[in-house]
Amino acid sequence: MATLTLGCGLIALTEPAHSTEEPGDRQGVGTKQTGGADKTGIYAGAHIQYTGSVAPQGRPGNVTSSDVNWTPPPCWYAPYLGAKDFKAEMSKNLDDAANTPGMTGHAGAAINETQRHYEDEYGWTDTPGYKDYNVDKDGEGMFWASVENPDEPDVLKRSSCTDLPFWVPNGEAPPPRYEQAISPEILAGLAYQHMQLPDTEVTLAPQQATKVNLPTWAWLDKTVFDEVEATASINAPGLALSATTTAKPTSLKLEPGTPDAQTHPASGACTINADDSIGEPYAKGKADQTPPCGITYLRSSGAGTYPLRATITWDIAWTGTGGAGGDLPDGTFGTTQAVTVQEIQSVNR
Repeated sequence: MATLTLGCGLIALTEPAHSTEEPGDRQGVGTKQTGGADKTGIYAGAHIQYTGSVAPQGRPGNVTSSDVNWTPPPCWYAPYLGAKDFKAEMSKNLDDAANTPGMTGHAGAAINETQRHYEDEYGWTDTPGYKDYNVDKDGEGMFWASVENPDEPDVLKRSSCTDLPFWVPNGEAPPPRYEQAISPEILAGLAYQHMQLPDTEVTLAPQQATKVNLPTWAWLDKTVFDEVEATASINAPGLALSATTTAKPTSLKLEPGTPDAQTHPASGACTINADDSIGEPYAKGKADQTPPCGITYLRSSGAGTYPLRATITWDIAWTGTGGAGGDLPDGTFGTTQAVTVQEIQSVNR
């Protein structure tokens, strides 16, 4: 059920953070309720659905943004209830809050002001209200409410959408002042957050064990190194939005797992080739050549192994409803594989 929370002297109606309805979906807003108390209202909490290359059960994916200052949307506003259903839900919660022991003074005044906001069309002094919760417009629009991103760890950011639920006519955009109202751009950020990139293990030569001072060739074939797409969408009466976020691989960075090694190139960053592959497959006769992408280990791994880290950088862009689109910060995802490095055995005659 939706809950009432007190903050800044106002009462905000918010939805639960998590959904348990369908595997693969994380609930944006809405509950299992399907109709109003009189069975004639419109209850249509909107679910955000994720499709494409996304993590299972709506969980966050494995992409890390290269921009430490960029984060997915911590909260947003989305369609919640039709007028009759909103009146039934809000009236009950206001009554429950008013009858809670200790709800006097500032908290009690906030409850009274909120009730007047939805019952009196003149509302507060500087904020127009709604006559009887807009029930005469039921079916013509929806009340939108704040939604917390359940995967945002910062509780202050997650709860920063503090405006009271507001009315939006079907087919119209929310007023400009609600900058965090759900939009293709917000959906693109959520698709980014849930994107699942493939586990890509680089091919090495030699394969089983390499030798000290012997160049180890590394490459990725173009057939396993392709674009990835994730889509987030939302549907409610008068509203249908979606955004597809696309990740395109651009480079591979090798970290040998020990300072006793040289990377090729020296930066460890192997760029993508014209045919969308990275590096060059080893061929017989190239053992003494320097690979365009690879590592030369200078010391044996002894009885153990070195953790070779291969991190792919992905160029991230998005397109959405109405022709919207743009770029998002590059994403990275890396995998680690064990490399055995042996000494070259010599025979004295």
